[in-house]
Amino acid sequence: MSRTVTRVTPRRELPPDLPAVHLDRAARQTAHMLASLLLDYPDDAWFARLDTLQAHAARLPDAIGDPLRTFTMQARDAGVTEWQRRYVTTFDLKRKCSLYLSYYATGDTRRRGVALVTFLEAYRAAGWEFDADDLPDYLPAVLEFSARSESEVASALIASHREGIEVLRAALEGMASPWALVVRTVTQSLPPIDARTRERFLDLISEGPPTETVGLSFLGQLPPFQPVSSASAFVSASGSASREESS
Repeated sequence: MSRTVTRVTPRRELPPDLPAVHLDRAARQTAHMLASLLLDYPDDAWFARLDTLQAHAARLPDAIGDPLRTFTMQARDAGVTEWQRRYVTTFDLKRKCSLYLSYYATGDTRRRGVALVTFLEAYRAAGWEFDADDLPDYLPAVLEFSARSESEVASALIASHREGIEVLRAALEGMASPWALVVRTVTQSLPPIDARTRERFLDLISEGPPTETVGLSFLGQLPPFQPVSSASAFVSASGSASREESS
């Protein structure tokens, strides 16, 4: 006699709620630029700018600056080779630690292409053109856009993908990953969330990104974007002028 086993994915608890930190526009832009740089791949140039980034972090409120300084010290103590190994193990090999925001809404489905177009339209609506080897939903690029653009589109773009950022934070905190320190500062730089939004976070944290064309989508939370002018600057996930200024 065979026995039927029901497989149920247990609903995981949300990570502790983080209080939002009040930041003026300049401080928020600095926090997002630092997070952008620190979440990028830690090559030799990344390590070379750590002292400068640490100095910028020291000017931010302690709730934001202290975790960033702790992170830079941990990276320096680990060394280039070990930190690179940890980065690849964390972000390239774990489904819930993707740095590509649309993945949390669409997973590996046909809707991913539509989501990526939405990101490109958002950049263009602010008068920017995405110019990088990475995909436009790459979190460091979105954070750099938030840091450098004066357009409200930049704020709308990152806020509409809050769920993905929270799923990433939950995964990193569950692993006791040092990169959780950086993602926490991003969370705390954003407006507070309501109970319904936290429930959506819990669903994604428990179920993970979709593998079929079903489930949650962030596309409905953004208005359609239209280009307002020719590109006035370039959003780059690596090596842009703004990154050089920060180094």
